[in-house]
Amino acid sequence: MLEQGTISIHTENIFPIIKKSLYSDHQIFLRELVSNAVDAIQKLNMVSRAGEFAGDTGEPEIQIAIDKDKKTLSITDNGIGMTADEVKKYINQVAFSSAEEFIHKYEGKSDQPIIGHFGLGFYSSFMVAQKVEIDTLSYREGAQAVHWSCDGSPAFTLEESSRTTRGTTITLTLQGEEEEFLEAARIKNLVKTYCDFMPVPIKLEGEVLNQQKAPWRESASNLSQEDYLEFYRYLYPFQEEPLLWVHLNTDYPFIINGILYFPKMRPDVDVTKGQIKLFCNQVFVSDNCEEIIPQFLTPMRGVIDSSDIPLNVSRSALQGDRTVRKIGDYIAKKVGDRLKELYRDNREQYISAWKDLGTFVKFGVLNDEKFKKQIEDIIIFRTTAKPEGSRESGVGNSESPSVQVQSSEEDAWQDVTPSPDSPTSHAPYTTLKEYLERNKERHENRVIYSTDEASQATYIELHKNQGLEVLFMDSFIDTHFINFLEREYSDVKFTRVDSDLDNTLLDQDKTGEIVDPKTNKTKSEVIKELFEKSLNKPKVNIRTESLKSDDPQGTPPAMVLLPEILRRLREMNAMMQQQNAEFPEDHILLVNTAHPLIQNLTNLSQGSIIQGDGQSSTDQLVTMICQHVYDLALMSQKGFDAEGMKSFVERSNDVLTKLTEQASK
Repeated sequence: MLEQGTISIHTENIFPIIKKSLYSDHQIFLRELVSNAVDAIQKLNMVSRAGEFAGDTGEPEIQIAIDKDKKTLSITDNGIGMTADEVKKYINQVAFSSAEEFIHKYEGKSDQPIIGHFGLGFYSSFMVAQKVEIDTLSYREGAQAVHWSCDGSPAFTLEESSRTTRGTTITLTLQGEEEEFLEAARIKNLVKTYCDFMPVPIKLEGEVLNQQKAPWRESASNLSQEDYLEFYRYLYPFQEEPLLWVHLNTDYPFIINGILYFPKMRPDVDVTKGQIKLFCNQVFVSDNCEEIIPQFLTPMRGVIDSSDIPLNVSRSALQGDRTVRKIGDYIAKKVGDRLKELYRDNREQYISAWKDLGTFVKFGVLNDEKFKKQIEDIIIFRTTAKPEGSRESGVGNSESPSVQVQSSEEDAWQDVTPSPDSPTSHAPYTTLKEYLERNKERHENRVIYSTDEASQATYIELHKNQGLEVLFMDSFIDTHFINFLEREYSDVKFTRVDSDLDNTLLDQDKTGEIVDPKTNKTKSEVIKELFEKSLNKPKVNIRTESLKSDDPQGTPPAMVLLPEILRRLREMNAMMQQQNAEFPEDHILLVNTAHPLIQNLTNLSQGSIIQGDGQSSTDQLVTMICQHVYDLALMSQKGFDAEGMKSFVERSNDVLTKLTEQASK
């Protein structure tokens, strides 16, 4: 026997802590032992290249063997090996270089997965083994093979071995409750999880278990589009193809490699939970990178590999780490560069991806000043504009409408004409600067926008018919983003389509407003009084206007308007009180005097709305129609609750009954 002694540590309770306190993370032992084996092989290659080893390094490999009868699991490498002195140094001393700190900080805690974080990788094997043996032969000429053994106490033995092949074998005699690691399927799963991209073949019963090639360590110029897609499919099988990807590769001022993907968003995707895999030198560490990447990039997937990310600190400390913050800034910049590249080189793909990307890009702009400055000029919005050359404008004979966006300052609209099946084929997009430039003669420094294309369809159509361009700001983040844009463009006013009507939409010709000598009222005044008495809602402000249109029947008979400032105050108060914004009793009902229904209603009233204490059949019908017109206008602004819908249906039936009675007379 070469030596018998005690492992150099000042306390004897390190092994119980390893076995019990870290039990929740016990499977990590395989990652640590295989990582050590890879290191040994790479060290041999280094000394060989340096001319310090003239022998044949052979084909590198790591062999895992299971012996169920002996209850042993062994990991064998053909790497650099160790001498007796190196075993004493690296196993008995260096492995416990941080043991005192470890014991002081983690003794008695059972939820701290820290093995591998304090230089204790080899000793993680004692979480599952009652006995650990090392059989090793150094590459050095004339070296003597040695055998080290420890039964989980501070005592160890070191003796000569009959081993004749260079390398190291770690043999674990497993504890009774850890016999799951004698199952080949369990070992294969762990290798795939932790060691899949280690650059050395890992074999079990002759079968290579790992991929070995780590695409993120390759130069981007060496990878094709299919390579990136294939890697994504391997990481996330049965998922839709990603929208785009970003290749990370830098070694200054920190080392980081990786490939990040923006996935296609689906309803079942939890965007608050990241799916980026964290590696350290191709060794899997964690599925959790939320403290490393900027929050607005949480939906991204892929791989980050860095040896500069500290693993031996808490999450809160990780968030405050200067290097981690710099890495987050670097990732955000690379994402911004990729978006600008795509916007410049493949506008159709950029537009197609914007539906999924837009919300997160805007979130990044709101929270990251550097990112904002980087991509503020490529934020795009869907618009009602019909560029020249599209079928809708009556120019050109394309089978499908063309989508046109800015390509340069000299060419404000570029035809990118997607395929008929493209999601962008009916949806032109524009930047805010382009919108303001196009509309400066019609309404300088004013943006007309919509937050809900369906419920605001009537208002949108009115603007479109009069040649007014509407931007769609209809994602959940746009309420905040509009406020941000107003701060950025302090001289620009944002007006929702249903807050008020532009003068362009109104017929300003008042020559038809003749005063009736019998009532001493204009037609508009009669209509206003008619609705005020029929609705009997003092807080509803009745306005009468003639909407401009070549087809008055195609315009709405009435519209509910909510002043921009009052609506925003209501929404802000609701948000602060964490309540849904209730529809305000104070609002505007704009009655369209040019609509045939309103004109017929006026004639039907015959200048007498309510007679005395009672109502004639005609008066009742007029009142009911006024209420029905108001209901229809209200429906575009808010949905009825159960009671409101019940009342609306009942009133609708009453109106139809009255109308059929009148028609049958």
